[in-house]
Amino acid sequence: MTDLLKTSLNRRTVLQAATVGAMGIDPALRAAVYAQGSDKPEKEEVKIGFIPLTDCASVVMASVLGIDRKYGVKIIPTKEASWAGVRDKLVNGELDFAHVLYGLIYGVHMGTSGPKKDMAILMTLNHNGQAITLSKKLADKGAVDGASLAKLMATEKREYTFAQTFPTGTHAMWLYYWLASVGINPLKDAKVITVPPPQMVANMRVGNMDGYCVGEPWGHRAIADGIGITAITTQDIWRDHPEKVLGTTGEFVKKYPNTARAVTAAILEAGKWIDAGLQNKIKMAETVADKAYVNTSVDVINQRILGRYQNGLGKTWDDTNHMKFYNDGLATFPYLSDGMWFRTQHKRWGLIKEHPDYLAVSKQINQIDLYKQAATASKTPVPKEVMRSSKLVDGVVWDGKDPKKYADSFKVQA
Repeated sequence: MTDLLKTSLNRRTVLQAATVGAMGIDPALRAAVYAQGSDKPEKEEVKIGFIPLTDCASVVMASVLGIDRKYGVKIIPTKEASWAGVRDKLVNGELDFAHVLYGLIYGVHMGTSGPKKDMAILMTLNHNGQAITLSKKLADKGAVDGASLAKLMATEKREYTFAQTFPTGTHAMWLYYWLASVGINPLKDAKVITVPPPQMVANMRVGNMDGYCVGEPWGHRAIADGIGITAITTQDIWRDHPEKVLGTTGEFVKKYPNTARAVTAAILEAGKWIDAGLQNKIKMAETVADKAYVNTSVDVINQRILGRYQNGLGKTWDDTNHMKFYNDGLATFPYLSDGMWFRTQHKRWGLIKEHPDYLAVSKQINQIDLYKQAATASKTPVPKEVMRSSKLVDGVVWDGKDPKKYADSFKVQA
């Protein structure tokens, strides 16, 4: 029993709570009982790796606010330098969990982005909130969106370089999808490089790339520094798209199922707290801006987290589809179709040669049952369906019903 629970619960209240179950008792008391019974976490202290990005916030706040202790665990957020580093530390067990790219977990599981190892996704950490940035030099030549970029690349021939953050990751897929939607083949018409998120702005400043896709705050940072413009937000590529996930290994889930459930519940509750109101979001921005986490100024984080956007060219707008960490549970559910989508794009771009059994792979990785248990503990609503339908920027609908046909249907492919 943790010190917190020792001071807040005596044996009688535990027994009373266990007797009345869910009959209107205080949620904190119920969670404490839950954490001390047969579902007690096997491992009470866990390391969760994160990359300095705004969307690590629910992991950080679960620790900072002490929500983790309510579920019988202690989260130690561990700052990492690159997604490749996160991958390696997850695979070798140096990290228990990670704030990690959706497509990275699928890539490792299938052996297409490093050593092959069974992996698990416990929840989605957020929807939306990434952006594609073009350099100010391109903008000065008229390339401010997809169509004008395609026109410039067709008339002013040279090697154009774009950066993403990991070959099978979300940012690579958003970048490729967007470029292809305007007729640019990212693998044939341009050079694509991999750059860790915190290094994007510095690399653009010295002219190493013409554009990049990354999570906030590094899109807004380029605007604040006067070196780039936002060509498109990722929510305008796919509204409410899946982004980062809480990832671990399949081995960890089998060995420590109670720990996995408790950590998931704590982060679900932290996401709910962030999305609960303006003051919470501001406090979150102040917290994650700290040197220990994202290491940037608060104003670079807090605008876009509130949906207040500018593109660096004088245009401002309020975006209701900004980064969300909860959204009544819709932003956290690990839809099977979301995982399947990344594999269709990996096939499209030649990262895998053959069609996998898309649905079977997603069922292996996305821990739906464990998520539902954590959702019950944290009072998170659960969608009725494990698949969802979305229309992307090119008008094509993805619903997971025929992934082979979908993957082969794109005009622009590797």
